[in-house]
Amino acid sequence: MKIKCLIVDDEPVARRLLQEYIEDIDFLELAGIAENPLKANAVLENEHVDLMFLDINMPKLTGIEYLRTSAELPMVVMTTAYAEYATEGFTLDVMDYLVKPFSFERFLKACNKVKEYFELKNKNAPASKEEDFFFVKNDGKIEKVFYNELVYIEAMLNYVVLHTENRKMVVYLTIKSVLEQLPGNIFLQVHKSYVININKVKTIEGNEINLGRAKVIISQHFFDAAIKKILKGRMIKR
Repeated sequence: MKIKCLIVDDEPVARRLLQEYIEDIDFLELAGIAENPLKANAVLENEHVDLMFLDINMPKLTGIEYLRTSAELPMVVMTTAYAEYATEGFTLDVMDYLVKPFSFERFLKACNKVKEYFELKNKNAPASKEEDFFFVKNDGKIEKVFYNELVYIEAMLNYVVLHTENRKMVVYLTIKSVLEQLPGNIFLQVHKSYVININKVKTIEGNEINLGRAKVIISQHFFDAAIKKILKGRMIKR
């Protein structure tokens, strides 16, 4: 899935450079170019845009003013020659802040950051009630597995073991391929060999997660992100 981009900048040279940079990155697609925020609105009304490269110093309406006055905008990466606006830009939840002139390397770094967020956001979109299961091939049969019955997944060489509430299924899949196709708001990788169902977590003690029927280890590599995601919005504090 490509990230559709809109360039908003009053300088022709800057617009041309951004266009060249976008064309050199395979996961980006140029959806439109606008000389100012008012023309940007016209593009947004007619085109789907995921990411906006927004200049700050523009006549009539600056990039900062545009962010303040617009209720719904795509992800934004600010581009400007004025570094002093960086703090204000980040308070408006922009993805990154590029100070002109910026190199392709710095541009790519910003785009990779956007891509990571974009993929995470799409992956974590809640599954609809009609899609609360998946199918796998097991022992010559195609079997249905409900998300709420799957406790955790264990990697085993070229296979994975699906540990449900009632049994185990050994299927010829990789943990990576399974994880990519399961809803990220329910399933979470906590170790190179383990993916857990967040809803099945009973307790967390040190680097060990108790899932009721089993306990798995959170590796150091996944620890911070995993704990943050498991507890997000659910931790009651004093």
